[in-house]
This record gives sequence, C-alpha cells and structure tokens, in this order.
Amino acid sequence: MPMTPPSWTDGPGGSWLDGLRLALTTYTVAPVAGPGTLDRVVAGRAMTLGPAVGALLGALLGGLLAVFAAGLPALVAATLTVGLAALLSRGLHLDGLADTVDALGSYRSRERALEIMKSPEVGPFGVVALILVLLLQVGALAQLSARPLPALVAAVAAAVAGGRLAITEACRRGVPAARPGGMGALVAGTVHPAALALAALLVAALAVPAVPGRPWQGPAAVLASLLVVAGLRVHLVRRFGGVTGDVLGFLSETATTVIAIGLILF
Repeated sequence: MPMTPPSWTDGPGGSWLDGLRLALTTYTVAPVAGPGTLDRVVAGRAMTLGPAVGALLGALLGGLLAVFAAGLPALVAATLTVGLAALLSRGLHLDGLADTVDALGSYRSRERALEIMKSPEVGPFGVVALILVLLLQVGALAQLSARPLPALVAAVAAAVAGGRLAITEACRRGVPAARPGGMGALVAGTVHPAALALAALLVAALAVPAVPGRPWQGPAAVLASLLVVAGLRVHLVRRFGGVTGDVLGFLSETATTVIAIGLILF
C-alpha cells in the first residue's frame, strides 16, 4: 500500500490512467508503475475503479478454481484458490480484517483502539476472525467449484469485485478519515455517489449468471453485502472517528464472504 504524507488535500488531479495505476498497485501485485500524480483526486478514481480491477482478478481466480477442481478434491481446490487470492492481493485485506477486529475487541478508547490497529501483532480476536473468514470462503468456493464454468467464473468475479465495491462505498463523499495521515486520509470521502451507484450496478450485473436458474440471486447477494458493509461502516466510523486502511480491508473481506455465501444459499 502506498506511503502517504501526514495529511492530504484535494489536488489538481492526475489522469484516469493514474487512477488505474493506483488501483492496480493497491489491489494487486501486478508489476505496474505507480501513478505519476498522487493526490485525493487520483485516489478517488482508483477507489472508483477498484471493483473493475477486482472483477478481473476474480475472473482469473475463478478460472484457476475450475482448473484445480478438475483434478483435485473441491476443498483442496478451494483452499488453493483462497490462498492465491491472498497472495495476489498481498494479504492486505486480511491484515486489515485482523487488525480491525483486534481493535474492536479491545473495548479501549478510540485513541488506544487506533494504536492497537496499527500494531504489527495479531491478537486472539484477529486470529479467530481470520480463521472464520478463510474457512467460510473456502467452504463457499468448494460449493461453487461444481458449477458450470461461466457461472463459476461469474460467481468468483462478483465476490472479489464486491469486496472492492465495499471499499468504494466506504470511501464515498461524507465519510471521514480516522487519522490525518495514512491510506484512510488519502481515500476517505473521495468517491462521488453517482460513481458508487454505477459501480454497484455493474457488479450486480456481473453476478447475474453466477447462480444458474436464479438470475436474481447474484444481484441480491451483492445488495446484501452492500447493506452489511454500510451498517458496519457506520458503526466503525462512530467507533474510530472515521475509516483507516485497515477498516477498508475489513469491509472488503466481509463483503467478499457475504457474497460468496449468498451465492450458495438454497
């Protein structure tokens, strides 16, 4: 995740290509040069493009899951896919999940909770959260691996894109940063509501073929994840005073898990 100075202000803004570069370097391990201009305008564009980058990554993972499942037991194939998902995103969102849950579980003051979130150590709450989320994702992908290839790829792509959509939602205008510096300060409040709405519609459309015979279930899972994320984001902003990079990772993993489970219900 790119380093940031102590505080950020709106700048003149770089190109959409700068935003795409920032999205790729933030969300994936793609060997792409960083943006030529880095300010809150570019950050907003990167957060807006996040679901598209997630869809591409998810499609790749869905294809790999199909390949693994062709010669391996479903649980083994799903475990390998979840592991690759963490590797291809540097595990940043999983790290954010663990740090945020540790901070929430501490029941300390806002300042102390933010210090716990920044600590490199993972506490028991974070470990349990990681185990639970990873098990749920593996179990859901194991179920999805039996679907026809188009549905399988659409399902994984929608789940991963939906995880990035959660970050887009948490960065919409009006949402503050918890600290004056760091990733949260760079991206908080940078996404226009219209851009968020368009991104949500595109992810929902991507999820339509994810459940054969039930074209409504994929979009419903995406909508459910957005409602869960919005509720959690309100609580986290109240608890910490705003969003941080770790909070965004927590929301992303939560949304991905909710969508994956929503796609295997019934």
